[in-house]
Amino acid sequence: MKISSSVKNAALNTVTATRSGIGGAPANISSNGKDSVDLSATARNLASLQNGENDVNIDRVREISDAIAAGKLKVDPGRIADSLLASVRELLK
Repeated sequence: MKISSSVKNAALNTVTATRSGIGGAPANISSNGKDSVDLSATARNLASLQNGENDVNIDRVREISDAIAAGKLKVDPGRIADSLLASVRELLK
């Protein structure tokens, strides 16, 4: 069975029209025949957070490592316990 180009184009137009209603981001066929999607500001913000560059504060890690090596790190067990309990309470809500 051979599918003519008019049937292919009709199917493509149906898929494009269907996609444009999903998630509020319209999918369009540009003049060069390729699909494009416009991301919302929230989606762009989430995408920028996925790059992993903001996960670790290298300067703070170095500062703590130096304090441990020099024996100058002061640990407040009460503050750690309070923060841990607050975290558990938040998770149990």
